[in-house]
Amino acid sequence: MTEPLLQLDQVTRAYALPRERLWGPRPVVHALQGVSLRMTSGKSLGVVGESGSGKSTLARLVMALEPPTTGSVRLLGQALNELSPVALRAARRNFQMVFQDPYASLDPRQTVERIVTEPLAALDDTPAADMRTMAREVIESVGLRSNDLGKYPHEFSGGQRQRVAIARALITRPRLIVADEPVSALDVSVQAQVLNLMQDLSQQFGVTYLLISHDLAVVDHLCEEIAVIYQGRIVEQGSPMTLFREAAHPYTRALLDAVPRLIPNATPGQRKRTIVVAPRQHPATACPYAPRCPQAQALCDAQRPELRVAGEGHLVACHFGPDDASPC
Repeated sequence: MTEPLLQLDQVTRAYALPRERLWGPRPVVHALQGVSLRMTSGKSLGVVGESGSGKSTLARLVMALEPPTTGSVRLLGQALNELSPVALRAARRNFQMVFQDPYASLDPRQTVERIVTEPLAALDDTPAADMRTMAREVIESVGLRSNDLGKYPHEFSGGQRQRVAIARALITRPRLIVADEPVSALDVSVQAQVLNLMQDLSQQFGVTYLLISHDLAVVDHLCEEIAVIYQGRIVEQGSPMTLFREAAHPYTRALLDAVPRLIPNATPGQRKRTIVVAPRQHPATACPYAPRCPQAQALCDAQRPELRVAGEGHLVACHFGPDDASPC
């Protein structure tokens, strides 16, 4: 088997919160709990889930902006959290990031040329003339003009700013780009343009994406595989076609049901779909989705489900099948 591009092994991340009492213990929130993922070159992975599920924490750990509490994050076989600062800086040539907000991720006091070439300046002593040539090539590859290099971020629209951010990520010719909600701050019409651009760049430069999103349609457009995360745990993983047609976890089906759909001549009752689940006790060893799950049973309160094989390339962490049958 070929070496994976990115591999996460039982990664956890815990944060200590401020004390509620002067001499009391510090509360701990577990943002990630035993996450394992494997990515190969050329096969982009989308991570979806609601706000607070741990998606952005996962992105920060992959980018080595924070160390995992336990577990390891390996890029091309290197454990990122074990590298020295010098070695980590050199390794960053192979992985870059596109942030969510194009209005906050670009320094308003710097020109586009300075913004785009900043990763090169941080990595090595590339001559200024070579950096300008590379900046011109990469800015044109994202659909902007070379004379835009002398402009400032405020002179661009939101979609154009995100193109600049993508150009900055591409200039080191990385193997992996982590994109954290790259189109959520853009208008719907602009979203499609940026997604098509990212797809074209993947084919042109051989870039693999780790795409963080809450929008299933976005990851379906770019990714060959999807991982659904809930309260810091992967609850289902598979191809977009498998998850959209044969979703086995009730949380995945709830995400799919939450996608707005146009129903011609629908009555008010048809437009509004609400699932009411009575609150129940939730032991620490239980399934984390049990309090919200309409099919939860006694087993769900007694034992947390682990990921199991539900089909070819399809993993699910649920005791029951999609038809509320007996335990699997």
